[in-house]
Amino acid sequence: MDTNTKELVNQGKMLPLMEAFYTIQGEGYHTGKAAYFIRVGGCDVGCHWCDVKESWNAELHPPTSVETIVENAKKYSDTIVITGGEPLMWSMDYLTNLLQKNNMKTHIETSGAYSFSGKWDWFCLSPKKTKLPLDEVYNEADELKMIIHNKSDFDFAEQQAAKVSEKCELFLQPEWSKKEKMTSEIVDYVMKNSKWKISLQTHKYLNIP
Repeated sequence: MDTNTKELVNQGKMLPLMEAFYTIQGEGYHTGKAAYFIRVGGCDVGCHWCDVKESWNAELHPPTSVETIVENAKKYSDTIVITGGEPLMWSMDYLTNLLQKNNMKTHIETSGAYSFSGKWDWFCLSPKKTKLPLDEVYNEADELKMIIHNKSDFDFAEQQAAKVSEKCELFLQPEWSKKEKMTSEIVDYVMKNSKWKISLQTHKYLNIP
């Protein structure tokens, strides 16, 4: 990467774009809504069950101008979901400003492990044990989405729920490889703890991206 490109990436005017696609939001509060997903490369959170590990190395994904990303997004939807990887590794200010200037709603899905940036209409926080969210991120969360891989994750979910604001929607989602076992555990848990809702990866059941 040359010096000029590196500087543009540091400013958030270029981003390591892994992929972008129009689909149906499969998880959480906005399940079932059509949205355009922008997947940004780069992540060091290291979830062993991550289903997009190819996103981890940002150097594999070419720096792409934010103007190009936004022009492509405008063709598809007024709801844009920024995901990764870990999108907050990069400044999101320039991207979200340009999206909102074009009357598009900005959503993010993040572990919260990096400093807050960007202007968001919906902020989905999905904390991971391997690299916890920064304190500054919790109050921004509109949605807390906890991935449940084993029973100890329920305790972790409660610890994280205690840190978000009262307006935050709370979701428990079974990790896909454990979905048969953990979905039934989650159903039982939610019936006993009704502040939580269930999130399923419905896009995988529908066999769409």
